[in-house]
Amino acid sequence: MATLPVYRWRLAPDGYATRRQLRAAGLRPGGQDVAAQLERPRRRRGPLVAYLYRIDRAKPVRPMTPARWAALAKANAARRTCPECRRDAGYVIPPSLGMCSACAFSDNAPEGASWNSSPHTVR
Repeated sequence: MATLPVYRWRLAPDGYATRRQLRAAGLRPGGQDVAAQLERPRRRRGPLVAYLYRIDRAKPVRPMTPARWAALAKANAARRTCPECRRDAGYVIPPSLGMCSACAFSDNAPEGASWNSSPHTVR
């Protein structure tokens, strides 16, 4: 197995790019293996690592078709729909709650209290 060339932060030669840099240029790795590695040293911890791909072997990003747009809209709508009350919450429901904030905090609060009320705050 061949080892990857390792470059220090900001010292990679031209012709290499990270996934984000490829995407910003309208490209994708296109199935190619990682060509090099970029390391940014840190104090008291291991270095940050970024994988580099060859730009000349990258392929253009596939265009979004109407079916892919529809699937993306359906997935985003599912992330906004509360499984308890089945309403659109107006925001992406956090996985930690698993439901909209109205459903998550409706049972725990005493009568007339809001979700951010505290006995230590002066009204």
